[in-house]
Amino acid sequence: MIQLIRGFKDILPGEVELWQAVEKIARELLEDFGFREIRIPIMERTELFARSIGEDTDIVEKEMYTFPDRKGDLITLRPEATASIVRSYIQHRLYATDPVQKFYTIGPMFRRERPQKGRYRQFYQINAEIFGVPSGLADVQLIFLLVTLFSRLQVPDVKAHINSLGCPKCRPKFKVALSEFLTSVSDKLCADCIRRKDRNPLRVLDCKVPACREAMAEAPSILDYLCSECDADFAEVKSMLKNLGVPFIVDKNLVRGLDYYARTTFEIQTESLGAQNAVAGGGRYDGLVGELGGPDIPATGFAIGFDRLTELTGLSADQFYRRPDIFVAALGDRSRLLAFEWLCLFGGEGIRAEMDFDGKSLKSQMKRADRLEAGHVLIVGDDEIKKGEAILRNMETKNQESVSLDNLVQNIKNKIKE
Repeated sequence: MIQLIRGFKDILPGEVELWQAVEKIARELLEDFGFREIRIPIMERTELFARSIGEDTDIVEKEMYTFPDRKGDLITLRPEATASIVRSYIQHRLYATDPVQKFYTIGPMFRRERPQKGRYRQFYQINAEIFGVPSGLADVQLIFLLVTLFSRLQVPDVKAHINSLGCPKCRPKFKVALSEFLTSVSDKLCADCIRRKDRNPLRVLDCKVPACREAMAEAPSILDYLCSECDADFAEVKSMLKNLGVPFIVDKNLVRGLDYYARTTFEIQTESLGAQNAVAGGGRYDGLVGELGGPDIPATGFAIGFDRLTELTGLSADQFYRRPDIFVAALGDRSRLLAFEWLCLFGGEGIRAEMDFDGKSLKSQMKRADRLEAGHVLIVGDDEIKKGEAILRNMETKNQESVSLDNLVQNIKNKIKE
């Protein structure tokens, strides 16, 4: 028997209803905040992710699904969505009429990392991006939107962690101080961090190895090195979050995992997932549009781990399972063919209907209607056809009534939708 590839999963009926509900709630909220959907391809040129994410990141070095196509060009299954959305924003000149654009996308990403709870090699994300707004108020809106979404989804024990990564003007001084600190603790760092401490020292702050995290506990904080503009920007972000009643923690070691972030960065964390405790994260990436060949336009955004979110939500799939409105119990071949016609017509009228196709006994059909939790059962046989009426049974009240076969579909619709 051929089985799933390790790190991938099927989303089965009984679970998918919850996924649909979470997606619906997210879409409605995002659109209330002015975001429009954009759909991007699953594959891109590898260069896009190498340039945007950073060649020294774990994603590019270890995790991307990259392969040559028939012409030898390197193609990558998207490991994240922001780079693709930026590429689309530039390629289609979406900034030409108005540089301020707000997009969201929902779909699968791919990273070859160690599977664990809530983390798969094909995983799903909800992404939102704001282009053309330099103010930190755009970051505040994203954080507020996330907190609002998690509240609606009844996600427990969430906390907003925020930090500033500075800008190209103030970050170099911090990198010097951080490099000096890393040299003093290099004997406590993992091999990856030792290799990165000279090429990209900020990457060490993002390491998840416990020994490295312990060694970095006394590392200098970038907040002590911010220029006046970045300091004022971060102060406004904190002030506005307080005004909106959004609780937050300033986390000096929060750097996120991608090279394109600057200034405000944030995560929504929960205690329900163990060590991998971030369910959403994002921040500002003002230089990425220009880096990928577009104009100098600021941007900010976030990504939500959809798989994790469905494990954390207080909602359940049972709340959203749509039970059959009616089960048609047909007795005899003539009745069965007539019932099949009704079945199709019911579906066209927005009535979810089921029936037995095998001509089983009435008792067996009633048992199946019970298992499906059908709201009503329509019973029809040769005798009912002769009389020109069927029997409609309410499965909750157990009441039965006769229904004329003339214009039956509309008659049933009127009764069960009352």
